[in-house]
Order: sequence, then structure tokens, then C-alpha cells
Amino acid sequence: MQKAPLRDAIIAQLHRELDLQKRAAQDARDEATSAESKAEGQYDMRGQEAAYLAEGQARLAAEVAESIAAYQALPLPDFSNDSVAAIGALITLEAKGKRGLYFLGPRHGGLEAQAGDLHFTVVTPSSPLGRQLLGRRVGDVVQLPGRGGPLPHTIVALA
Repeated sequence: MQKAPLRDAIIAQLHRELDLQKRAAQDARDEATSAESKAEGQYDMRGQEAAYLAEGQARLAAEVAESIAAYQALPLPDFSNDSVAAIGALITLEAKGKRGLYFLGPRHGGLEAQAGDLHFTVVTPSSPLGRQLLGRRVGDVVQLPGRGGPLPHTIVALA
């Protein structure tokens, strides 16, 4: 399977998020430096609060930029169904006849993306699911939270 389109979809999604974060940081910066944010009294903290917000937004933008760089440098090994899951693997899980696709990535877990007709979720080794998937093979079972408690999911494919 060609995973380059999956990586491209992740990077495109991250670029959209980076644009949003940059705009939010600039808006917060503008708010922090506007005349309306000037303190009107000793306990007026609007300007300082806006400055803290701008700093946080800029930090989030930097983290997204780091994620983009990590995915651009990510090798995409070809996994076969007798391989063990590692970073760069596309893993298909099945439970009760329903399948889900998970891309084991280096950063930015929880991101949902689509490449063609494949809709998948990025998981990282630091997440509970990612920890369960690392080193597993086709046929192994992992537990995902469900409404009635943990629900067993079987790894049915590894690419």
C-alpha cells in the first residue's frame, strides 16, 4: 500500500491547523498591544491576559510546525501482515463487524484525516491505544474503551 498519500493528508491537515494557530496568535498579539487593553487601574489585567494568550497560541503554532517537520521526515516502511506494528504503520482494527483505521505516527495523536476514501485517526506511542498497538501483530487483540466497558478489537491488517 502507498502510504505517501496518508502522510500528505496528515501534513495538509496540520498546515490548516498551523494557519489557524498563527492567526489566533496574531489576533491575541494585536489585542495585547491595542490601546483598549491598556490597564485602567491597578487590578486591570486585560493586556497581560492577552499577552499570555498570545504566548500560548504562539507555542501551539510552534508545536504544530514541529509536527509538520516530523511527518515530512517520517519514513514509511512497508509492513506485511506478519510484521510487528511500529511508527509509520497503518493498522486496521475490527470489533463487532466494524473496522477502523489507525495510523501510528510520531506526533499529534487524535488528528483525523482522509486520503481518498480512507478515513483514519493518528495515534502516537504515548497514547493508551498507541502503547497497546506497538509491537503487535495481525490477530492480536487490543482493548478500546466502550460504553459498557473495554471493548476488544482485533488487528486484522497491518500496512
